[in-house]
Amino acid sequence: MTRAFLAILKRDLALASRAGGGGELALVFFLTIVVLVPFALGPDLNLLSRIGPAILWLGALLSVLIGLDRLFQADEEDGSLDLIRGGVLPLELAVVAKGLAHWLTTGLPLALAAPLLSLLVALPGEAMLPVAATLLVGTPALSFIGAGAAALTASLRRGGLILPVLVAPLTVPVLIFGVSAANAALGGTIPFRTPFLILCALSLAAIVVGTLAAAAALRQSN
Repeated sequence: MTRAFLAILKRDLALASRAGGGGELALVFFLTIVVLVPFALGPDLNLLSRIGPAILWLGALLSVLIGLDRLFQADEEDGSLDLIRGGVLPLELAVVAKGLAHWLTTGLPLALAAPLLSLLVALPGEAMLPVAATLLVGTPALSFIGAGAAALTASLRRGGLILPVLVAPLTVPVLIFGVSAANAALGGTIPFRTPFLILCALSLAAIVVGTLAAAAALRQSN
């Protein structure tokens, strides 16, 4: 069972690392958003610093959505999803492996790049690591919420157009508490720990609920 879990994880990591696999594309898209928004806002560094966490979080959300529609659709098209359904590994664990691979190739690189990109949105040095920490614990929620929606649209033609509509409303709490924790790190009125722990709880809940929802959707589409 462990071997089957690792096989799915390694396969998805290998596919994401190929050209056009989605891993690098998400990081480039994240960089593009963080670079372009300051140009649109103008030279007001105080404004940029205040909304910097929101820019980073919004960029992370949009970047995670890139390629998410292919999470199960590619397996559906090449027949490997049927092998996963009929394998020894429970479908829930297969979803965890694919969601984990998606986070390792999208959410984790975004969180690691956040301290460097924080310079572009004029965040003070002491806030860079806390803001990166919010992305580190919050982006798993985005991947697993997206996994549930990707499973629902796996067998649909042009499902990639529907997926952002399904995912975006469900990510609102993550976005709120992610930005709130990041703003608290900048010296807000609430302590950093409170929204940060809620963000951790949201990620854990999203992993459980997203996994169960995705597995149920994949069984129904069989």
